Amino acid sequence: MKNWMMLQMGLGNFQHRGTIFSFALKMSFSAIILSAVIMLIVLPPLSFFDLLPLSLAHSLSLGIVFSWLFGGAACGLLSLIAGFALHHLTISRAEFEKLSRTDMLSGLLNRRAFTEALATVEADASLVIFDVDRFKAINDRFGHACGDAVIIAISAILATAFNDSSVVARLGGEEFGVIVTGFPLAARLERVEQVKTQIACQPITADGCTVPITISAGIADLEPGRNKEAVYASADKALYLAKALGRNRVVHESEGLHHAWHSRLVENGLAVQGDDDTGYDGAQRAYGI
Repeated sequence: MKNWMMLQMGLGNFQHRGTIFSFALKMSFSAIILSAVIMLIVLPPLSFFDLLPLSLAHSLSLGIVFSWLFGGAACGLLSLIAGFALHHLTISRAEFEKLSRTDMLSGLLNRRAFTEALATVEADASLVIFDVDRFKAINDRFGHACGDAVIIAISAILATAFNDSSVVARLGGEEFGVIVTGFPLAARLERVEQVKTQIACQPITADGCTVPITISAGIADLEPGRNKEAVYASADKALYLAKALGRNRVVHESEGLHHAWHSRLVENGLAVQGDDDTGYDGAQRAYGI
């Protein structure tokens, strides 16, 4: 990698064809200049000892002509061949790097690329972990083809919902990560809520089936100096709480268990009963109380 970077810095970026011709011209002129220097060093001593068949001036003139015709042209041609080889290598390398950072089903960044992006965040931002609710049930009921269609559709919604400065990735399975930047915190939270609502109101149609979808989200704040692993763990814990409180909801890390649970009770007017990963007990497990 170090040698490759040194080559790119020294010779230019061979991803662009214009660099190839510029490189060939430089090498051709370099060959001509080198030939001229060699002649200026070698021919005068030969002329002094009368070893040249022609005069020094004629020998230098012919040498320069032949260096232009053969040395420069040959070096330029070889440089073109080498330049196009480097061009194809650069393109292939760029495509390989893109593939290694891209989730093939969704077209979003993969977990590796997301982790790298997360490590470089310095400004105020929010980490959001989205998770499709009851995705296994979707696969079991409608089939894996419909499950894939759900992943693709949600990926498209997330990719268009956030601005260019944000980072959107599929972390694996039905889980997605977004680094939301460019807005105040309140606006970031509002945008995540809007995305959750949009997905809930937009059933996915695939293979003749209409699949209702909801999504839950956990949010943690990325602040200067804050440990990124701690931020991720906090967002993951908030996501677990969102699931425990009934799914199809967004929970920020600042929301305490009792406050969030009280809100849920108020919405329903009674205690909520759920499956194994929902309910007050599930929320207690999420926050360890």
